[in-house]
Amino acid sequence: MNWDRIQGNWKQVKGQAQQQWGKLTDDDLQVVAGHRDQMAGKIQERYGIAKDVAEKQLKAWQDGATEAWFVVASEPAPASVKPAAV
Repeated sequence: MNWDRIQGNWKQVKGQAQQQWGKLTDDDLQVVAGHRDQMAGKIQERYGIAKDVAEKQLKAWQDGATEAWFVVASEPAPASVKPAAV
C-alpha cells in the first residue's frame, strides 16, 4: 500500500496502527498524524527497539494494509439483497 494513501486517510487507519502497536497512545498517533518517519520514531521510542527494526515493522504493516482499512465506519453498508416480499 502506498504510504501517501495511509497518511491521507490517517483518521481511518490509526486504529489499525494502535492494534499493531498497543503501546502507542492516542496522543502519539495524533502527533504522528500519518508521517512515516515520526511513526517509526514513536515505535522505536515506545518499544525500545533499533530504528531499522521499527522501520521493518512499519514496512510489514504498510504492506499488509487492505482496502477495509479505509472504509469509514459511519458509511452505510451496501444493500446486497433486498428482503423478499411476503
